[in-house]
Amino acid sequence: MAESCVSMTGRPRMRSTYLPATRKQPVRAAARSAATLVACASLAVGCGVIPGTTGGSGDDSITVMTWAPQNTKATNKPGMPAFAQAYARWVNAHGGLKGRKLKVLTCNDHNDSVAAAKCADRAVEENAVAVIGSYSQFGDTFLPSLEGAGIPYIGGYGVTNAEFTSPLSYPVNGGQPALLAGLGKELAGRCGPVALVRPDTIAGDELPPLLDSGLKAGGHPASGDQLADEDATEYASQSVRALDYAAGDLSDTGCVVPALGDRTSTFMDSFRRSREDFSAVRTATVLGSVDQTVINTTGGATVYDGSYITGWYPVASDPRWDAMKKVISEQAFGDNRIDPADPGVQTTWIAYTVFKKVVESLGDGEVNADSVRDALNNGMKISTGGLTPALQWKFQDVLASVGFPRLVNRKVTLQVVRDGRLVAARKGFIDVTRTLQNADLN
Repeated sequence: MAESCVSMTGRPRMRSTYLPATRKQPVRAAARSAATLVACASLAVGCGVIPGTTGGSGDDSITVMTWAPQNTKATNKPGMPAFAQAYARWVNAHGGLKGRKLKVLTCNDHNDSVAAAKCADRAVEENAVAVIGSYSQFGDTFLPSLEGAGIPYIGGYGVTNAEFTSPLSYPVNGGQPALLAGLGKELAGRCGPVALVRPDTIAGDELPPLLDSGLKAGGHPASGDQLADEDATEYASQSVRALDYAAGDLSDTGCVVPALGDRTSTFMDSFRRSREDFSAVRTATVLGSVDQTVINTTGGATVYDGSYITGWYPVASDPRWDAMKKVISEQAFGDNRIDPADPGVQTTWIAYTVFKKVVESLGDGEVNADSVRDALNNGMKISTGGLTPALQWKFQDVLASVGFPRLVNRKVTLQVVRDGRLVAARKGFIDVTRTLQNADLN
């Protein structure tokens, strides 16, 4: 008779508060082991290794997950899960992690809170030891599930404040807070009135005070907050309003800051047609809304020339990205979803770099969500080859007083568009710690 096993345990979605001193997985795993053995005994069949009891799968692989929205009408990040799978192929082709294969599960969160929660539930069900290098606007929805299961969230995109408050979140960049604070600080001495065009969403509501913190640090008035639909197909009226505001009394050289994610290029199409009478108005934005590929496809120098853009990492041409590019060349050549200039792909690379070093630090110890989380919590300092400052997470970091206890990378880069190319505007990183500490985020 063919062997078969019947799992007797279904797991409800977990919404309990994470307790740092304990974790439920050992109890859950033991209970499931007992239930499965009882089921097999009653069926008089044999059972092999019970999947998931070592934080991986029955083939002794290390299971992780990467998620991002794909094929939606708003922001899409298909390169992040695609690169994660390419990274797994590269790792496995070079001996795996501690001799074990890396298994990457992917999930589409569809820019939807219910779908994001389902992605987190799947990570729990599959016994993922971590969720790595992912993007979602719904941290308040998915993080409670990960917290309840003790699964660390390493290297989110930093698009929501929840990623900088959850004790299970280990961000590798400063997210929108650092980018906007740094941009405001740079624009304060360069612009007249500043118009911020941002999504009319919960995530969008968090943007104005962050940009204004940088403007305030430079002695500049607050920005003009212009709301826009996240999935609009044109932005003619928003462009006109933003230009009117930024033009001021026409003696000022104002700036328009579009922060609409994937829809920024759509906004710029409308903006270009509307700006004929406002030639003195400039644009500035943050990476994630604009990168080199966007510049290439939306007019290049004629639209963005002279625009200042803040980023988390060095420009894509920097040799510090060579290791990532080698992975892409070896395992994803021709995959047009993966662009080495995409900050989402870059974030996923850095997040997996962190995870690899954590696993290596465990020596001969077991690799599971507990051990990965404990290594991160015990003061481990991780180098990313100069792509970020050395990363080290504490339960309360210096920005806890303004609501960002997990924001440990407070440095950004300043880039500028010259002749259609995104280049470094200054050497090194800009520290925005003081700017964010003085931000009015209430």
